[in-house]
Amino acid sequence: MSVTSRYRESWEGFWREAPREPGGVFWDADPKVTAALHLALFEPHLADPGLTLLDLGCGNGTQTRYFADRFPRVVGADLSAAALDHARRADPAGQAAYRLLDAADRGAAETLHAELGDANVYMRGVLHQCEPADRQPLADALAALVGERGRVFLVELSQGARPVLGALAQGPAGPPPKLAPILRHGIAPGEVADEAVPAHLRAAGLTVLAAGELPLTTTESAPDGSRIELPSRWLVAARTG
Repeated sequence: MSVTSRYRESWEGFWREAPREPGGVFWDADPKVTAALHLALFEPHLADPGLTLLDLGCGNGTQTRYFADRFPRVVGADLSAAALDHARRADPAGQAAYRLLDAADRGAAETLHAELGDANVYMRGVLHQCEPADRQPLADALAALVGERGRVFLVELSQGARPVLGALAQGPAGPPPKLAPILRHGIAPGEVADEAVPAHLRAAGLTVLAAGELPLTTTESAPDGSRIELPSRWLVAARTG
């Protein structure tokens, strides 16, 4: 199974129009308030830090480049060729490698696993943006990518994020400038029940090792000037049996 052409084209359209400057995209926050916080939670659970670190749904590669300074081999993978063009342009030294990947395609994930071996996987905010029918195939692909020794760190918006986003989108002045393109391209976050995320992982044969809550920082500001943060949940999972 693979993602629909409509979903793929939505992302291509979004990234073709996205600004190249740092922080120009709604979720493109500085790694100091995103990946750095996540890594502190992820690292204690890594069975083998020497495995390839796969940033799945890497977008323009901001977090990927952060990881490339901290792991021996880092690969950023994304569904969108336009996103990977952003990532490569922002990484002229080639700190990381970048791969086009439809992560809802189990066969494509297995092919990448055959190339990389077991991997530690970081995935931020991808599951809730998927079509409902793609969520379990995506979890199955995660299981294929981590194999026996890898770990996955998953960050997803919690149910509490939906009313926050709804209020932003329906404000008197319309959605904030960095949220508007997401809505225009039809990739607004969908609602995934909090309990559904670990259920998808369990169905894929993964065991949740740790979980918690942590606000997800965006690059957009509220009318009062404060940085918008969205409720999110994180999980670390692995194949344990």
